[in-house]
Amino acid sequence: MTQPSPAGQAPSEFVPDPARWRALAVCLVAGAMTLLDVSIVNVALPSLQEGLGAGDSAVQWIVAGYALAFGVVLVPAGRLGDARSRRTVFIVGVALFTLSSAAAGAAPSPFWLCVARVAQGIGGGFIAPQVSGFIQNLFRGPERGRAFGLFGASIGVSTAIGPLLGGLLVNLGGPDLGWRLVFYVNVPVGILLVVLALRYLPTVPAGPKQSLDPVGVVLFGSAMVFVLLPVVTGGRDTPLAERPWWLLSFTAVLLVAFWFWERRWFARGKETLVDLSLAKVRSFVLGLGLGTFYFAGFTSIFLVITLYLQVGLGYSALEAGTTQLPFAVGSAVSAFLGGRLVERYGRSLVVGGLVLVLVGLVSIDLLVPHLDGDVGLKLAPSFLVAGFGGGLVISPNITLALADVDPARAGSGGGMLQTAQRVGSAIGVAVVLAQFFDRLATSRGDYAEALSHSLRTTIVLIAISLLLGVFDLVRRTAAPKGDHPHGGAHAAGGHSH
Repeated sequence: MTQPSPAGQAPSEFVPDPARWRALAVCLVAGAMTLLDVSIVNVALPSLQEGLGAGDSAVQWIVAGYALAFGVVLVPAGRLGDARSRRTVFIVGVALFTLSSAAAGAAPSPFWLCVARVAQGIGGGFIAPQVSGFIQNLFRGPERGRAFGLFGASIGVSTAIGPLLGGLLVNLGGPDLGWRLVFYVNVPVGILLVVLALRYLPTVPAGPKQSLDPVGVVLFGSAMVFVLLPVVTGGRDTPLAERPWWLLSFTAVLLVAFWFWERRWFARGKETLVDLSLAKVRSFVLGLGLGTFYFAGFTSIFLVITLYLQVGLGYSALEAGTTQLPFAVGSAVSAFLGGRLVERYGRSLVVGGLVLVLVGLVSIDLLVPHLDGDVGLKLAPSFLVAGFGGGLVISPNITLALADVDPARAGSGGGMLQTAQRVGSAIGVAVVLAQFFDRLATSRGDYAEALSHSLRTTIVLIAISLLLGVFDLVRRTAAPKGDHPHGGAHAAGGHSH
């Protein structure tokens, strides 16, 4: 197998790997599997509580333990892939995810299920940054945009289709076995992925051995724990004001200590956990901010709409998942197109996508108070528009954010992007769900009013993302043409450091 050129090689010397598309397929299936486990478990929670006897606190940690471990591991795992072997880290992550999925399905008690979910999160955190890293290493030019387009499609579809697949499995297995099937389904997929990864994923020639920055890993990981703890320790019925937000003070202290440590470590000629030079890449910083606010709104949409449909209207898990299918269809189609168009239209493509998402969400907000009869059909056009817009946001934003990042730093850069997205998702879900239940209590069980109230928060979060996109578009358009060395994506939007 022809190997990709070593990291840092000039684009003119790049030799494409003939197996790069098969390698991409392996990466995308693994990434989709980890994201499915975020949304697929939600619809299985009622049968899990009944079948395993899990209380509200255990259920909270079954959901949150995965997100917490996933978010904490992302950046260190990306750094490990950059510094050692991206292929090895990927395979270890898939193997751990597969074994812990089997353990979750066989869990005899809520405690062991919580432990298995944390292990699943660690495995997922190992996998995720390697996916964007492999795309950076294996593809160049327009092909990279298409590869990221497929990556974005897998993110949008796996997130939106999770409730549908979860509903199918719960219906198939019933209250005792259904929730276990949600975890067991990962096992055959994971085993196949390990076999295919060994065959198709390339071994990039190793450069000089790099330091893993253990102190930086501990400081950054601890900071992420204290960011996410206030989110995950409050139950879904816990008002925002009653969550332990004071823990964020520890986050601030740890991040300041992390920053000073990284500067000192770099001054000693060592490789840092986070590439400090990324803070000077404006396209990366703005892409990171845009993605964070978008995911804070995007992820919470499905939770509140599922609650509205299942609890408010009495839909089954399968019916609720089917109602959201137009979003998945629209997202899949546009993400594939977005990967092909990002080189031509750049940041304007993302801005257009965000506008469509807002149009879809505002129309849902306007329709909900007046709905009766077949809600799914009446909301389908709005879901389709929002999904189509979402597909134009995720993958093009990743492409543009990483376009000026050295492929040798692709794992770290991708890990930072996905960490920001996971943290944004967790905080967005906590805020939006708390608002949903607060309004439900004050409106005496009016689920339509609670949905509208919480949807407006998601609209604000995505509007902030749109403002960042417009700012980046204006900045790129104003940049001199000589500052666009990478072609189409920059010609359409420019970049400056």
